[in-house]
Amino acid sequence: MAQPKEIFVKSERCLGCMSCMIACSVEHSPGKTLFSAIAEPVVPKSRVYVEWAPPAKKIPLVCRQCEDAPCMFACISGAISRNDDGTVVTDADKCIGCWTCVMVCPYGVIGRDIDAGKAYRCDRCPDRDIPACVHACPTGALLYETVPDYSKSMRQKASEELARAEGE
Repeated sequence: MAQPKEIFVKSERCLGCMSCMIACSVEHSPGKTLFSAIAEPVVPKSRVYVEWAPPAKKIPLVCRQCEDAPCMFACISGAISRNDDGTVVTDADKCIGCWTCVMVCPYGVIGRDIDAGKAYRCDRCPDRDIPACVHACPTGALLYETVPDYSKSMRQKASEELARAEGE
């Protein structure tokens, strides 16, 4: 299996503009445009959350697609599973709205649609090459890369910082 891509967060880059939340909501709306999303009878819901952390930091949070996903094992109806590309997904048709997945998610990123009686989560925008939240982020606080590529870029950055600290 090829290395799956993950959504990584560079919190130091987040301005709290919430462009990611708007893009996610629009992407998950029937019309898929901002203008139609605003007028839809059911308000589209974001699957990414921007939270404030003291003293003045904004942190984007999205489903971490845990290897040992507690939500998947806690789901009593079998609505949560891992698809062929490794993404943890929720089958709304099987979801009974018991919210057990919401209770066990260590990041608090599984949403609750009370009107529909269903849980929802980040699905990494399967119809897009890059998730809408990542594409919309103006500062690059959200990245969509494989773990090896992300790790390599972090090692490169650390190496450059060490070299600068040594005066080279």
